[in-house]
Amino acid sequence: MHTDHAIHPRRCFTDVRHLLDFASTTYADRTAFSFRTDPQRADITRISFAQLGRDVRALATELLRLGCQGKHCALIGKTSYEWILTYYATLCIGAVLVPLDHDWSAEELCDTATKANVAFVFAEEDVADRAAYIAARVPLDASPIHLSAEEQGNTLAAHLAAGRAAYDADPTLYDGVTIDPLKLALLVFTSGTTGKGKGVMLHQRAILSDMYHAVHYLDYGQCTVGVLPPHHTYGSTVMFLGHVMIGSEVYLSSSLRFITKELAEQRPEHLVLVPLYLETFYRKIIASLKEKGKYRLVMALIRVSNGLRRVGIDLRAKLFGAIHAVFGGRVKTVISGGAPLSREILSFFDSIGICVLNGYGITECAPLISVNRSRHNVLGSVGHPIDGVEVTIDEPNEQGEGEILVKGENVMLGYYGDASATAEAFTGGYFRTGDYGKIDKHGVLYITGRKKNLIILSNGKNVYPEEIENELAATPGLLDIVVYEGHSRRGVLYNTIVAEIYPDRDFFKQQGITDIDAYMKPFVDDFNRRAVPYKKIGLVRIRAEEFPKNTLRKIQRFKIDTTID
Repeated sequence: MHTDHAIHPRRCFTDVRHLLDFASTTYADRTAFSFRTDPQRADITRISFAQLGRDVRALATELLRLGCQGKHCALIGKTSYEWILTYYATLCIGAVLVPLDHDWSAEELCDTATKANVAFVFAEEDVADRAAYIAARVPLDASPIHLSAEEQGNTLAAHLAAGRAAYDADPTLYDGVTIDPLKLALLVFTSGTTGKGKGVMLHQRAILSDMYHAVHYLDYGQCTVGVLPPHHTYGSTVMFLGHVMIGSEVYLSSSLRFITKELAEQRPEHLVLVPLYLETFYRKIIASLKEKGKYRLVMALIRVSNGLRRVGIDLRAKLFGAIHAVFGGRVKTVISGGAPLSREILSFFDSIGICVLNGYGITECAPLISVNRSRHNVLGSVGHPIDGVEVTIDEPNEQGEGEILVKGENVMLGYYGDASATAEAFTGGYFRTGDYGKIDKHGVLYITGRKKNLIILSNGKNVYPEEIENELAATPGLLDIVVYEGHSRRGVLYNTIVAEIYPDRDFFKQQGITDIDAYMKPFVDDFNRRAVPYKKIGLVRIRAEEFPKNTLRKIQRFKIDTTID
């Protein structure tokens, strides 16, 4: 435990009820969640922590009356207050929550609901037809409940109103429930990036400890704008548990269409993002500077500022205030997870005064495994493992790299209904992450690559595609890059390393460049001159369409055609 890095006192919670009771009394009058019911309207609904507590108790009471306790409850929808209420209410009565991807087809949702033994379905109104599809094929205990604020019909608002009356008449039904924090509480299915996901079984101790072992190291603010999809553990654990834990307001973004306007209006003090958002902001900032003829000036100011910082003078807030305005002007910390970030982007934001804390996690670990700390941010790393978690490297090579193994109370119970997959996922009590990495002498973790992405050449040499991708990721005009072994129709001897690129066609149009292959050649040649022979790129492919991605905007590598010639 690195208490010298701590900023806030640690608070531990036995279960979600304990957390809710603490927050609704400690932060009673503060705003917990704010949102617009219509993104085009000016008025904002604000929910205090006290009201959150009352609403959860009311809905939970009605769900107990409906028989949800101990049952598997599917939740399908985008981020909304109704989604959050359902999340808390189900966990507070000992039900098993099964959050599902709003963008999945009716068939995918139905297959997963069947696999998960779902008895209740809570669904947003715009997926009502898919909820009905499930109800016609899965033996539910009740008709699907719509996540609507309308108090007419089988809606969440109607059940909330009924629950208020029921709790006021007799609070003992809700108050008498006890929670086993080590029992299955969250069953998470993900589409993943390598194929069809498994059902990850998490208990309440896992998701809570993930947060209370990390937040006291972070320089967070009093408000943020929430943009992450809620059905992923990164979105739900960090945004809905972590922020309630620290009493910080979450403004629920209407959608990415409105994010620029929302940041300017809400002026958040910190953000929780996936790398795609940061990369997009970075590209827009650089493009704007170049368009205004200020790029060279800002780069010169960064060099001067970095020099002054080395002698204890920090002028970043004054020098780069105009750039900070992109995020509303008050963001001091960005927590990023879900994929690697290039050192160039990390260095740029650090240089202008926005601290980006890169972290690492996986659904099976609820999801957080490690994160950089505000008082110890090591660029290029994913920080120290969170307290209470033991991380080791399996069979490290001469560089200290090997598969990352994790042991701790954040680790899953196993894969639902799949004993063989569960057994394969563990070794000696440690969970196999499938990621390669190394730990330095200070205990800081670095990610090298994904085990399933690892390229093993016919000569036995290993190539981490992420290493090559990171070398080229900052190339101007490049939106995405995936490196893989191209499989030749002529046989394995003709296989080669391929860099497949999705270009920013607006960039090339503005620059008057028509031959993207010719443009990329010097960048690839420069890399190849520095690379060992077996890592050299043999073929560059230019994509016409974006890479296939899941809802966290991770590229689904398994869907890429790796056949060449």
